[in-house]
Amino acid sequence: MAFTFRGGIHPDYMKERTSASVIVSDMPKPERVVLPLAQHIGVPCQALVKVGDRVLEGQKIGDCESGLCAPIHSSLTGIVKAIETRWHPNGTKVLSVIVEGDGTDDKVELTPFEGEIDDLSPEEIIDRAREAGIVGMGGAAFPLHAKLRTALDRRVKTVIVNGCECEPYITADHRAMVEYPRFIMMGAALIRRCLGVDDVVICVENNKPDAIATLRATCDGSGISVQELPTKYPQGGEKQLIRAVTGREVPPGKLPMDIGCAVFNVDTCASLYRAVFRGQPLIKRVVTVSGSAVANPANLLVRIGTPYQDLFAYCGGFSSDPYKIINGGPMMGTAQHSLETPVTKNTSALLAFAENGGEETILDDSACIRCGRCVSVCPMRLQPTRLYECAVVERFDECAKLNVMDCIECGCCSYTCPSKLYLVQAIRMAKRSIPKEGAKK
Repeated sequence: MAFTFRGGIHPDYMKERTSASVIVSDMPKPERVVLPLAQHIGVPCQALVKVGDRVLEGQKIGDCESGLCAPIHSSLTGIVKAIETRWHPNGTKVLSVIVEGDGTDDKVELTPFEGEIDDLSPEEIIDRAREAGIVGMGGAAFPLHAKLRTALDRRVKTVIVNGCECEPYITADHRAMVEYPRFIMMGAALIRRCLGVDDVVICVENNKPDAIATLRATCDGSGISVQELPTKYPQGGEKQLIRAVTGREVPPGKLPMDIGCAVFNVDTCASLYRAVFRGQPLIKRVVTVSGSAVANPANLLVRIGTPYQDLFAYCGGFSSDPYKIINGGPMMGTAQHSLETPVTKNTSALLAFAENGGEETILDDSACIRCGRCVSVCPMRLQPTRLYECAVVERFDECAKLNVMDCIECGCCSYTCPSKLYLVQAIRMAKRSIPKEGAKK
């Protein structure tokens, strides 16, 4: 039975320009890659190489012996030219390894597993996930091995594979489901084996009928089901997806595993399959390049660390001067200020919007008119307008009492606000300030 969740919106999805575009897998190698040592939630990696070293494609160049971490591998064969701070998509500068290609195709020798899934133990699957440096590729970038370990210890009963991809413009997961459904199905089967669960369901919104049909044909007889869900944003949010599939709700302050569920992105599953059965670390990912300022939008299989400018150049450059570039989707993505910023493991899209393209209208001296739209669309049942009022005057203790930490920053409130208030930005500021205030006290 398919349920739904309270709130949500129906923005123009703007996927038409790339939804039928086959993934370009032969994009030319970049001259150099910039590999941030922090591409995951947790402790940044420490460099395992030094300037002047020659590294091979697939070679581990960053890791950490303790703490929550996912190793970093070189996506290019070449020479380490520098280890220095460079721009990260999150807007900060982080320590990065810069590798300049030497024009060769030398690679690390792969060690794929050659048996059957049932021959693998949970520990072996978790170890291979870690060594491949796999993180959640839907945006969170939480190390997969840690998530599997926690789910195993908590005895999760239901695994949900997230193929909703509800943000406008992005079609990377859509094309992955159409073009390599077997990788996704096999990755989901590996997770099922690791966690010892019977209930595994792949969820896809009904605006992707080709992906649904392909997955159902692929999963037939595998014991993995495919659930078609109504199209609504943010259907791909973990808590909203669990509600839509199981009817269960994650209580405030709790996690999906507290009610026996674990959610994994479809491309995360495909990456786990490649890690186990092909021995491939996570050094490439599919990125949707789109937006009103992009000449030829496309879905590209990109080496991690490739500068943004290379992606836009491959897509024919800009058809008009962009006034905003976003890493991710227009609802939850992060505005960028440099084309030298690299693609990271959780970069699902790169969007460029033309000036006066209608994507944004800014009102001066605006104020809340108490219309209540933000409250009605909030999928977490919060009070965005009240949170905003408290955040702008730095009453973060009040924000905490109003459960601001439960906000998933989906942007529904800002999207519907007729006054164009910076609701999400204010709430985000409060969420970041509360731990700091607690530390001071």
